[in-house]
Amino acid sequence: MASLVAYEDSDSEAETEPAGGFHPVGQMEDTSAMLRPPEQDFGSRVLDATGGWAPSLVCGSHDDPTACRLPLARLWSQDPGSCPSQRLRWPRPEPEATLPASPPARPSLWTSQAPAGHVPLAAARSKQVRVCWEPSGSPTPSLDARTGSEGPGKGSSSLQRKRREDCVVPYIPKRLRPLQALSTETDSSKDTEARGPLAGRVPAPLCVAPEVSEFIQPYLDSQYKETKIPKTVLFHLRGHRGPVNSVQWCPVSARSHMLLSTSMDKTFKVWNAVDSGSCLQTYSLHSEFDFALHLTDLETGTQLFSSQSDFRITALRFHPRDHSVFVCGGFSSEMKAWDTRTSKVVRSYKATIQQTLDILFLREGSEFLSSTDASSRDSADRTIIAWDFQSSAKISNQIFHERYTCPSLTLHPREPVFLAQTNGNYLALFSAVWPYRMSRRRRYEGHKVEGYSVGCECSPDGDLLLTGSADGRTLVYSFRTASRARTLHGHTQACVGATFHPVLPSMLATCSWEGDVKIWH
Repeated sequence: MASLVAYEDSDSEAETEPAGGFHPVGQMEDTSAMLRPPEQDFGSRVLDATGGWAPSLVCGSHDDPTACRLPLARLWSQDPGSCPSQRLRWPRPEPEATLPASPPARPSLWTSQAPAGHVPLAAARSKQVRVCWEPSGSPTPSLDARTGSEGPGKGSSSLQRKRREDCVVPYIPKRLRPLQALSTETDSSKDTEARGPLAGRVPAPLCVAPEVSEFIQPYLDSQYKETKIPKTVLFHLRGHRGPVNSVQWCPVSARSHMLLSTSMDKTFKVWNAVDSGSCLQTYSLHSEFDFALHLTDLETGTQLFSSQSDFRITALRFHPRDHSVFVCGGFSSEMKAWDTRTSKVVRSYKATIQQTLDILFLREGSEFLSSTDASSRDSADRTIIAWDFQSSAKISNQIFHERYTCPSLTLHPREPVFLAQTNGNYLALFSAVWPYRMSRRRRYEGHKVEGYSVGCECSPDGDLLLTGSADGRTLVYSFRTASRARTLHGHTQACVGATFHPVLPSMLATCSWEGDVKIWH
């Protein structure tokens, strides 16, 4: 727990304080301090057996100095071993004053610190904070308001300090502790990046130079050649505060130097991943599990579509012919097709499942596939379902007969086949025409899935197959022979996304569960 407490750091950010204020050591400050005469020093108060602050003297009146007496709490704080039992504690001399409590700010999933320079109003009133304005125009609290300042109880035993810390530090599940450490490290890093708007606000337009990247220009007028497997890391992109789910290059060839990354920190970023590796813009349009749908024009910052779903969405694909229509699914037994022009649901696709893992349109868009979480002990007859887009009817649900779920699907760019990533730690090959038979001769093995939503993709020429791995590796297979062409060791945690550049023949991007993105060439 001590590694998660920042009370001893004199340069830490100001924490949000409720009415009455908190002392830097983490205990509730007595509101009677606001009525204390100016000449009375803050250090004249002592810590009682419960860790609260109480006045050092209790006086009846100013006319009778002998009426002032020294509470036993002063002796207890100096000699912890002489403290009596909890039943004999010295009571508080006067009740605590209460102020109108404002609703506490909802803690983020990844961070628990207030923004830099933030001083709560309640803390400013109770501590008489003097705010000094810097030349940049941002308020900076004076030394009197900074956390980590020395106060009473500094010389107390380590046992008392541990008790005080344990009283205020919230419990953090073990699976979130590495993410919080990553968030703290990201906050303190000196990496420069563009900041996006707050959740729910209209994003700012993306400022992109009109000229084409000098690295992409020579390939625009020529046909895509053979894909070359990259060897080294060109850029290491950091900035997300949570796992990065996926990465995608801009589909416009002249703007394909831009890379989009989505993260579980409720943001997505646009990077210049070819020329400089800098972050161009950060967007925060969602709150935590808000079930919201947003379609944004990044170039102008215009909100083209916004609506609300009745379930949490985990998979979404646009129709290959009609780009105003998309199909989405998630934690629900049905998928829905939306029309962005009318902001209405135009079709629904129902099945006896609990979650849709991925969606894949076939060639002309008249059919599409969905992978689900349905599986049984001996088979998975509804793991992959083929649908008719127009009639919402099921074409087949007897496609994949093994007992593994398939977290991701991908279509081959030139042949009528598709591939499914399975939790059996292999990639399965299927025909993209009815009856969608699985190939028994070709299987791509060697990577690990282990429950992660590991993505897979074919190269633009169709010769190579790219996949991440739960152990942080990125594997490249030969599509024809199913042999491993190369293994890239780039991440310490699960690599869940990998994609080839659509124009440059020797560049790809990978993302991982540790929150970073790497560009290979």
